[in-house]
Amino acid sequence: MTRSQSSPQTFRGSLSRTKSIEQSMADTDEPGSQLKKSLSWWDLTVFGVSVVIGAGIFTITASTAGDKAGPAISLSFVMAAIACGLAALCYAEFASTVPVAGSAYTFGYATFGEFLAWILGWDLILEFAVGAAVVSKGWSSYLGTVFGFSGGTVDVGGHEVDWGALLIVAGITTLLVLGTKLSSRVSAVITAIKVAVVLLVIIVGFFYVKSSNYSPFVPPAESSESGGRSLDSTLFALITGGGDSSYGWYGLLAAASIVFFAFIGFDVVATTAEETKNPKRDVPRGILGSLAIVTVLYVLVTIVVTGMVNYKDLATTADGTQRNLAFAFGANGVTWAEKVISIGALAGLTTVVMVLMLGQSRVLFAMSRDGLLPRGLAKTSRFGTPARIQIIIGVVVAVVAAFFPINKLEEMVNVGTLFAFVVVAAGVIVLRKNRPDLQRGFTVPWMPVIPVLAIIACVWLMLNLSALTWVRFAIWMVIGVVVYFLYSRGHSMVGKRERGEIPGAPEKSVT
Repeated sequence: MTRSQSSPQTFRGSLSRTKSIEQSMADTDEPGSQLKKSLSWWDLTVFGVSVVIGAGIFTITASTAGDKAGPAISLSFVMAAIACGLAALCYAEFASTVPVAGSAYTFGYATFGEFLAWILGWDLILEFAVGAAVVSKGWSSYLGTVFGFSGGTVDVGGHEVDWGALLIVAGITTLLVLGTKLSSRVSAVITAIKVAVVLLVIIVGFFYVKSSNYSPFVPPAESSESGGRSLDSTLFALITGGGDSSYGWYGLLAAASIVFFAFIGFDVVATTAEETKNPKRDVPRGILGSLAIVTVLYVLVTIVVTGMVNYKDLATTADGTQRNLAFAFGANGVTWAEKVISIGALAGLTTVVMVLMLGQSRVLFAMSRDGLLPRGLAKTSRFGTPARIQIIIGVVVAVVAAFFPINKLEEMVNVGTLFAFVVVAAGVIVLRKNRPDLQRGFTVPWMPVIPVLAIIACVWLMLNLSALTWVRFAIWMVIGVVVYFLYSRGHSMVGKRERGEIPGAPEKSVT
């Protein structure tokens, strides 16, 4: 066979080559790149709760109810929770079977091949980096509220610099470099504070609930000022001709896709599987336990906030001011609640930044160890952490959060995460079929019904994100494809094994 005839097949094979489970496990023992196993199921549950419960519980619940769903916001949260729950079952099986850093990236490599694994890794970089930067800016804003100044920003040469964001990112980076177990202990203390604040808000708020505020539960649809279709419409509304609207069923569905952002984080637990003492037992417990806790808290808060004031009063004002939970308490004369809620939000955002940056470093660590990013980054320090990567992430997130207005990019995190969920759910089906011999600490029930439902639910939520979000996401993916072909494909460790450049049996390609 001539070179011209074989090259297309070789090219396709390089994209679909997989990394075996055995090789992934063997790489965790590679000298100089070993992560310290120090986490228990309780540590993982704390990480899950700490990253999911942030300022969103105090802000997104009120603003989304006012702008999109009305009292039916509780149903939006339930929809988002169901989608997350279905995906969480798939993550639990994968993480207990392949307890290796990297989460969806590692799972994708074992099932669908290198190219899709790279896309997933590139996708997770977007999720964690943008998420951490956005949350850091929110932390800075709440810092001003708690301590009585205008916020953590200063004007430097005509440019606004968010020094508050710099402060929190620098502190968290230092903590993560010093050790994952230490980070877990700090996270546990802060998480206890914010959960206590949430429970206080729920208990006090119930005394001010008025049943009349729940009617109508699903408000009739209202067209926005744009007067029809636009890039701000959801993709589903554009496809079905629904246009740009608030409330009604389109609003309810759009709200479910928006509040999904509040659940993002439970998948971070899977990125720490390699650092868990008993991953086959503890990772599923951490993933499912944390998701169950936060779902109950979110639904209770939505019931309280929409019962305390009419949903119309929670809508964003003409000057762009978004209402939050503190507004609902202030409208009922409970003025002291604003300070308490701000303290809870500040504590909540602290741990969110911490766990997002932790997840980011583990994904990059796994990609670097596989050669898709520079291998020199896949080194651990004497503390058993990927210190080099952690510092680089800290610098990038700090610069982005301090110098760039990125708040409008939040929905990009949603579409990226949902895409990862879809691939993981499909991957569970593939791995169950191709490798039934693998020892699994947890298995998804009703296979393949649950993974299929997870895929359908996540695609449904993706369709209800704005078309503009999809455009931005597509641009990011195109950049990732270019990076893969210019660097990652040629430096892949799996590819080098196939070519005999390094010792080890060549991996098999997806057939």
